[in-house]
Amino acid sequence: MTRKTTTTVAAIVAAASLSAAALPANAADTISQDQSVRNVVLVHGAFADGSGWKGVYDNLTKRGYRVTIVQNPLTSLEDDVAATKRALERQDGPVILVGHSWGGTVITEAGVDAKVAGLVYVSALSPDAGETTAQQYQGFAPASEFVIETTKDGFGYVSPEKFKAGFAHDVSDADVAFMRDAQVPINMSAFGTKLENAAWRTKPSWAVIATEDKAFDQAMLIHMAERIKAKITKVSASHALFMTQPKVVADTIDQAAKAVSAKKQ
Repeated sequence: MTRKTTTTVAAIVAAASLSAAALPANAADTISQDQSVRNVVLVHGAFADGSGWKGVYDNLTKRGYRVTIVQNPLTSLEDDVAATKRALERQDGPVILVGHSWGGTVITEAGVDAKVAGLVYVSALSPDAGETTAQQYQGFAPASEFVIETTKDGFGYVSPEKFKAGFAHDVSDADVAFMRDAQVPINMSAFGTKLENAAWRTKPSWAVIATEDKAFDQAMLIHMAERIKAKITKVSASHALFMTQPKVVADTIDQAAKAVSAKKQ
């Protein structure tokens, strides 16, 4: 299981380099007052924290969305789902729930919440009910450039030597160094936990896939997105697309919110 799902955090340092990508929204991009879905909850993946969403956050808030970022403890699937549910409880209306990498597993379980109107998977995992995250890798090529090192107590880090190539080859060396050294380890046992729910079976889904993602086999990403019948957007990026492609990710979230709102009218 050394080819795990990942993500690494962006820090304020990395966010600074993204500010140019998170350009202010044009007047035509701002959401209308009668749009029913105006809340977005962002869920980060393994080896990361929520600061990596800074570019997406800036883009969406400029459009008028209320954006909440979950800080997953990464100690178990149950704990991460609980953290996400706490964020959902604080929303004042319907929500687009977004997950990157391991965060996809989390939103798949937590997304059955009545407030969730749609799901967005950002190079993310999407198990079915009764499946584990680890099962999603079966039958696909191993991610040889994405290597996980496991501690004695069962927590995983992305190998420092493989970090840039495996996770963020399109990020500057300085920012990659910070991301590598700011990793939040995940309890590897979480990947063996079976899901009780699969929100994508009842909620509309969208997927943004990084075509240069080294954390997953591309065939695996496509297979997962097609299985959940997600509307797919592809972008040239590394696994760190939630940081390096904030506009593409934000545009997809906006599309999801508008599509779900239109159906409610």
